[in-house]
Amino acid sequence: MSVKFPNPSRSFEEDGNRVCFWGYDNVIEIAFYVEEDALKKLCPGLSDTEAGFLKAFDSVRNKIYDVADKVYTRGHERTFSHILSAKDF
Repeated sequence: MSVKFPNPSRSFEEDGNRVCFWGYDNVIEIAFYVEEDALKKLCPGLSDTEAGFLKAFDSVRNKIYDVADKVYTRGHERTFSHILSAKDF
């Protein structure tokens, strides 16, 4: 099973310096978090501000979705949240 990303919404979580977005496996909502290290790997020049994190996310959104789908699909146990770090990219 793969996860779909029909909702383009994303938000910045200041506590973890990460971007949160949501995917769906049929009717099940799964939260994904892209950590700062992953965004810096994908966008080395990103600004360490909320706007910078969101802009970086938006610029590589499709790559993030591809990795999120792979992480979710290869997981042996389905969980309702996944953290994407630099090693996933």
